[in-house]
Amino acid sequence: MVIVDDHPAIVAGIRAWCAQADPPIDVVAAGAQVAVAWAGPGLDADVVILDLMLDSAVPALAELRRLTDAGRRVVVYSMRDDDQTVLTCLDLGAVSYLTKAEGDRHLVAAVRAAAGDQPYTPPKLAGVLGTDSSQSRPQLTPRERDALLLWFRCESKDLVAEKMGVSVSTVNTYLDRVRIRYANAGRAAATKAALLARAMQDGLIGLDDL
Repeated sequence: MVIVDDHPAIVAGIRAWCAQADPPIDVVAAGAQVAVAWAGPGLDADVVILDLMLDSAVPALAELRRLTDAGRRVVVYSMRDDDQTVLTCLDLGAVSYLTKAEGDRHLVAAVRAAAGDQPYTPPKLAGVLGTDSSQSRPQLTPRERDALLLWFRCESKDLVAEKMGVSVSTVNTYLDRVRIRYANAGRAAATKAALLARAMQDGLIGLDDL
């Protein structure tokens, strides 16, 4: 895991929580800028913990999009708790969203879930999803939609990866994120057939696309 946060006390706290977890979670790098997730040990980290407000009054949404477009698993951990920011981060591909008031239990659980490509819904996120009807129809990023469509068209994920110019691991990440979005919306799609049915039902993919 890599931590992107410009508050030393927060970084120290997350490191301590991860060290005390059972089993411990390895923090391979930490820094005040997103660059720490793109170089050295941070480049290969399974999960990125991202603070939205990095020494700026403007949320780091562009940085979040860049990470998720590259197939990175991002858990946003922020002081911001307004519903629109939470929903925007999910739409940009964040695996989960926690406020800094939600503490070690939820953060550790969210990191473990993200590393295993599983959904995790902490209290704030549950509240937002419970009151936002639009989340019944997940909003996919362009790369997620491309991966989903190509997977339905191709015989294997190897072919999808070749057509997208990415690794099979990245293709799996895109598809797993789509599944997580549906699971968070209360509409799990565990199989390829179920995922196709969901996507067609929601108008994300049409018969002409197949």
